[in-house]
Amino acid sequence: MMNRMQAGPARDDDNHGADGAATLRRAGRALVAVLGLALLAGCASGPRNDPRDPLEPYNRGVTKFNEQVDAIVLKPVATAYKEVTPAPVRTGVSNFFANLTDVWSFVNNVLQFRLEGAASSFMRVNVNTFLGLGGVLDVASEIGIDRYRQDFGLTLGRWGVDTGPYLVLPILGPSTVRDTFALPVDMVGNPVRYVDPTSARNSLYALRAVDARANLLRAGSVLDSAALDKYSFTRDVFLQVRSQAGAAPYDKDDSDRDANDGVLPEEPPPANTKTR
Repeated sequence: MMNRMQAGPARDDDNHGADGAATLRRAGRALVAVLGLALLAGCASGPRNDPRDPLEPYNRGVTKFNEQVDAIVLKPVATAYKEVTPAPVRTGVSNFFANLTDVWSFVNNVLQFRLEGAASSFMRVNVNTFLGLGGVLDVASEIGIDRYRQDFGLTLGRWGVDTGPYLVLPILGPSTVRDTFALPVDMVGNPVRYVDPTSARNSLYALRAVDARANLLRAGSVLDSAALDKYSFTRDVFLQVRSQAGAAPYDKDDSDRDANDGVLPEEPPPANTKTR
């Protein structure tokens, strides 16, 4: 009896490791397929004006597909979520997922040898997890602990890997070739992935997607009314933000803070929140 009880966790760990490897292989094959289609589309149609976007014909096609999916599914669900969910609850949901993101930011700040960012991410996770009811309350921002958001794509950039061409992914949206290859690692680093049972994990994935889309409703309305070419505007802003996040020094300039990080657009932004 004792031997069987002791052997059980080892088998669970082995299975979990095998599942993780299988997930990486499947994600890798999917990304290779997407990149192959993108390269074929780019070769067939040729580059346009922006040298950062040689795959523009393909990217515009995927953008159109994403907009159709958003109009049919994501935006209506996000709108209903915003209408029926009280603002404090939505803010708590955003803070909860932002706290999970800080866990992966800590790992990537360590990999980039950004000691200040790593220390801040570590403190944010502990403060918000234990004092902020599991991250629902952003206590860390209230006491002045900055957020330094990082992912594995930015870590590759820190190691000297070029971004490569701009690339729009189905459903996921704007990216680059470098960030696309980093995506499987970011998926493994997502704490939600380790939630059991599977039904609870999938529910968290769905809630995170709806919450993220709800936070962009106001910005999307402004973009629709202001941008002459929404595709070019989105591309330029995305590439600029990624470049700043990977290259800007860790300073204390308040103008460099992301006031909308972790909260809803119409809510008052938390103090001392920085994105890196």
